[in-house]
Amino acid sequence: MPHIAIISSSVRTGRKSHRVVLYLQKYIESHQLASVEILDLKEYDFPVFNERFSRQHEPTDKMKDFRDRIIQADGVIIVTPEYNGGYPASLKNVVDFLYEEWHRKPVAISTVSGGAFGGSQVITSLQFSLWKIRAWTVPAMFPLPKVQDNYDEEGDPADKEATDKRADHFIQELLWCMEAKAKMDESADKS
Repeated sequence: MPHIAIISSSVRTGRKSHRVVLYLQKYIESHQLASVEILDLKEYDFPVFNERFSRQHEPTDKMKDFRDRIIQADGVIIVTPEYNGGYPASLKNVVDFLYEEWHRKPVAISTVSGGAFGGSQVITSLQFSLWKIRAWTVPAMFPLPKVQDNYDEEGDPADKEATDKRADHFIQELLWCMEAKAKMDESADKS
């Protein structure tokens, strides 16, 4: 079974984007699409990094753990709120912390906002950063507007049927990219 890591990007008090993380975990697991783990940046509580992992003299156990979990994941979902048209510093910090680990890693983006546009302004800047470090960003997006009205604290959506339909398209696209990467890796190993 493929393995997906979901990064919960917000470290703010009262964050709402984590509700979407919980929803995606429930959706993937209940449909038995993949095994899932949440990488909650609030729990990691990283300092601002002064260098990427490969150049750290003495990386902490938390740094090693995060890196290992990204490496072991067949695909990654990043759930990020939009803050003033951009993504949180906590996310930029961990994206830049790794480099080779992102190479050709299928990454799907879900953006969240309290307003009507679902974080659509953050997609371009996050995609560009991931592209620069050679991650494989999945074409399907999962923008979610008015998160505070549409998901409860446990991640249950107000309109489950419509949300599940959109989530299925998003997750299936990630799974396709994960399978394609696995086939390409296998082919390269045989060469």
